[in-house]
Amino acid sequence: MEFNHADLFEGIADAIGDRVALVCGDRRLTYAELDAEANRLAHHLLSVGVEPGQHVAIQLYNGVEYAAGLLATLKVRAVPINVNYRYVESELLYIYRDSDSVVLMYDPEFDDRVAATVPDAPKLRHLISVGGPSSVPGAVRYEDALAAQPPTRGFPERSGEDTYIIYTGGTTGMPKGVMWGTEGLLFAFWNPTFPRPGKPQDVVDLAAGSGPMVMMPIAPLMHGAAQMATWIAWCMGATLVYERRFEAGTVWKTIEREKVNSLTITGDAMAIPMVEALEKNPGAYDLSSLLAYVSTGAILTGKIRDRLAAAMPNVMIMDRFGSTESGSTAAAVAGSTPEKGLKFAPDVENVTVLDDALKVVEPGSGVIGQVARSGWIARGYYNDPEKTARTFPEAEGKRWLLTGDIATVEADGSIAVYGRGSQAINTGGEKVFPEEVEAVLKGHPGVYDAVVTGIPDERWGSRVAAVVQPNGEAPAVEDLDAHCRKELSGYKVPRTYAFVPEMKRSPAGKADYRWAKEIAEQA
Repeated sequence: MEFNHADLFEGIADAIGDRVALVCGDRRLTYAELDAEANRLAHHLLSVGVEPGQHVAIQLYNGVEYAAGLLATLKVRAVPINVNYRYVESELLYIYRDSDSVVLMYDPEFDDRVAATVPDAPKLRHLISVGGPSSVPGAVRYEDALAAQPPTRGFPERSGEDTYIIYTGGTTGMPKGVMWGTEGLLFAFWNPTFPRPGKPQDVVDLAAGSGPMVMMPIAPLMHGAAQMATWIAWCMGATLVYERRFEAGTVWKTIEREKVNSLTITGDAMAIPMVEALEKNPGAYDLSSLLAYVSTGAILTGKIRDRLAAAMPNVMIMDRFGSTESGSTAAAVAGSTPEKGLKFAPDVENVTVLDDALKVVEPGSGVIGQVARSGWIARGYYNDPEKTARTFPEAEGKRWLLTGDIATVEADGSIAVYGRGSQAINTGGEKVFPEEVEAVLKGHPGVYDAVVTGIPDERWGSRVAAVVQPNGEAPAVEDLDAHCRKELSGYKVPRTYAFVPEMKRSPAGKADYRWAKEIAEQA
């Protein structure tokens, strides 16, 4: 057994095969049953010629089939590729080609887009339709693929160096495939509340000896945060609960029904409808089982955190800091919010801030740099050596990941994060981080959601612009201006507002800054 997710799952399935591994809708599978389903799919992949190192794309909503697809791909030493199910044809064609995928698992709901793009992706030679018949020529039904194969294993030996790719980004450009080795991925995203395993059997022993924990990631599995939450749950021997698609009221009902203990979301975009459902229906849901409400991949604003705490006074609300390239690295300092200033305390080694010369920033010096991590970090970006070289430089005898988060190190060792450097707005020589302005705007009672971006300005180079989804009737611009000026320096206050009926975000709640910029420029 290696530090390989397929090896570890098989070891856990052998140890606690009768424990429920996954619940989604009407399907409830034990570890042994999920392992058997993944084995059948893995044998099908082998039967159509999938070889170690080749790529299997998964374009599905959350479900048992997505989990089985991840497991089956890793079992045959192939590489899973997450595909955003919201992509239009041009974006799909880009990711099919860029990832060099040879197999595609997809939902028939996407038939039209798949049919229009697959012929132009010559390496994509086999299609598996999940959840019903497909009109795309040559597609094999998932059920038929499984029925023809045995539920047993018999796969080649794996390695902790086997590749795992997560496509990420797309808010300012096309996404990039972040490449990991499975051992590095396991350790980078390891739950810091548990001791780090010294050997693979330690993971199996942890899962076998743990109590009956129920965990629920809300983000779609095409987002790395949900995939990592899945592996974390199984390494703890937990029961994992999925919803096919996010709907706040349904999530709360599922938490009540399945007695969920830990919930993982991605920032305000998911937290807002969830807390609104609680506020509109006080006492409607039994949340007595829920212990932890964790945001990862996007930060909760103070206003939303306060509303969550009021609605769930007995639940621990936490923010985690990290990225697809770095793993999970830090936890938010108590009282830290985007409005007041974000501070994180690293809970793994080799996390710091590097200045422009790639020197470690001295605590308390006030020097601004980028958050960086060495040690367990990604290998680089698939098919993009230039971006890999820029993002993973070598300095002082170490290979570093530069996360792009602009920060400094406080005297107490905590890291104060100002925002993403790629999104910073330079207006008249002053730097404005959208996250800070967005958090302040969302503190106005008339604002449901906000995304801040920079647009061209003849005098200042760029001006701060806000795209706002009102909470009911749109508030007056003068009111928003006065609200912002109470908490922000004048140069940070938006000069342009665009009001929209619905904010465009990714399925995981990430802001679409390209879209926001276009909307703001039109305004």
